Amino acid sequence: MWLLFAAMVINYVDRQMIGVLKPTLEAEFGWTEMQYADLIFWFQAAYAVSYLAFGRIIDRVGARWGFGAAFLIWHIGHIFTAGAREMSHFIAARVVLGVGEGGGFPGGIKAVTEWFPKKERALATGLFNAGTNIGAIVTPLIVPGIVLAFGWQMAFIITGVLGLIWLPIWLLVYRTPREQKRLSPTELAYIEQDPADPVEKVKWTKLLTVKETWAYALGKFLIDPIWWMFLFWLPDFLGRTHGLDLRTFGIPLVIIYLMSDVGSVGGGWLSSRLMHRGMSVNRARKTTMLICALLAVPVMFAAMASQLWVAVLIIGLATAAHQGFSANLYSLPGDVFPRSAVGSVVGIGGMVGAIGGMAMAKYAGYVLESIGTYTPIFIVAGSAYLIALVVVHFITPDYAPAKV
Repeated sequence: MWLLFAAMVINYVDRQMIGVLKPTLEAEFGWTEMQYADLIFWFQAAYAVSYLAFGRIIDRVGARWGFGAAFLIWHIGHIFTAGAREMSHFIAARVVLGVGEGGGFPGGIKAVTEWFPKKERALATGLFNAGTNIGAIVTPLIVPGIVLAFGWQMAFIITGVLGLIWLPIWLLVYRTPREQKRLSPTELAYIEQDPADPVEKVKWTKLLTVKETWAYALGKFLIDPIWWMFLFWLPDFLGRTHGLDLRTFGIPLVIIYLMSDVGSVGGGWLSSRLMHRGMSVNRARKTTMLICALLAVPVMFAAMASQLWVAVLIIGLATAAHQGFSANLYSLPGDVFPRSAVGSVVGIGGMVGAIGGMAMAKYAGYVLESIGTYTPIFIVAGSAYLIALVVVHFITPDYAPAKV
């Protein structure tokens, strides 16, 4: 879990770099809002296709080699961004980044499914997913200093080279529980306490006909674009609305993503705690998601806040709510599908979520270029989680094992 956590820290340093550097790169290259939206759009298009493909690849080759390959690909794309000189170069580098990062969460969820019983998966997912927030915290703290001292190109090179240290450690350390010789029989039995999965592999065509697949995928379609928007547009929002720049938006972003960490771990902890107290998986997951969805609603008013720290706290509450909701939604494939299908279902959901992110990128670019305010964007953000919960509950009211 700690290796997954570290990978997510690196993942989000690489992913968020373009958002932190948006004002700098717009000033140097003269990008419009729609050009920046196109850059995000193509990254997410690559991410969508790769998420689906890596879901299947990881089910076949396992988390060790699948996640390792994904990590190497996305890191190459990140480092190559330093050589970009025009928009087409940036798009090409971000496409490579998207191809690699599409394997991150399928690999992470697969590893959690292999190493944790159902009652602990949401907490484990919340803990490793908290690495995304740490990455989002680290980026605005370290990148501005590197950029001001050495230029934006060196920011990609330095973070890229340092991040590569993780890969050999993962390949040396990670094994499935049955391959791990240091694991005691008692702990192996604890990990495998859930009923045994069917041995047969599940075909994609079968998964696409199962309602539980679409409960997960449509939930991702509705909430993932909101997180992408926070990630890629928050520095711009702080600059446009409150006058912050590369030197000053670091602390507000740190506060927002520290709150996200609390939400990530807290959302996983709460549903696991409710199950330990005897609540069903169905009720525990959905109760937690309802609480998180309600906490996201006030972000509708974030753009109207005249004071910086009021806006920061409202947005931080929404990002925390997203992470808590997401930790429980991510647990759905492991809760209702056999282990052999988890990576594929996560891949399908990730692809659909990234398609939603592509639509959000275009919407955000259009709104900012034509209207110039974040209010319509935040209204969408505040309503998405309640809609997602209604969709998930409508499709899977009993949260029963998927009939695959």
